Amino acid sequence: MAPPGTKLIASNRRARHDYAILDTVEAGIVLLGSEVKSLREAQVQLADGYARIRDGELWLEGVNIAPYGFANGFGAHEQDRSRKLLMHRAEIKRLSDRIDRERVALVPLSMYFREGRVKVELGIGKGRTKADKRQAIAEKDAKRDIERELGRRNKYSK
Repeated sequence: MAPPGTKLIASNRRARHDYAILDTVEAGIVLLGSEVKSLREAQVQLADGYARIRDGELWLEGVNIAPYGFANGFGAHEQDRSRKLLMHRAEIKRLSDRIDRERVALVPLSMYFREGRVKVELGIGKGRTKADKRQAIAEKDAKRDIERELGRRNKYSK
């Protein structure tokens, strides 16, 4: 989730289901004016997005930002274009080494405004198999049942 003191634009709940998130990093993003206006209206879809390192730069691909309704012609933007992510060179190098070494993926978990700037929270995740997904769901259900029982026990023990 987005850090406190920020305004959440969108979150990718599907990524937490499909990947076991090992770590998270925050990155800035290079946007056009009409894209920022669309983001203020929460017109973004992160579900199919991923980040890739190309030529020592970090790029966000597969994220769909809908066109702004009042921008047409010159001020408009392409919906599915690749967007450059802003991180220090050393951080990108560290991520690149980790991706190569551990065979993990970079997936966008959320987009949010922090101090007027759009930030992307990237998750470093390992893909889950179908059995892993089922096991995670079973663990979540068991934890929910335990919490429910504890709540009932505390409610009626007074």
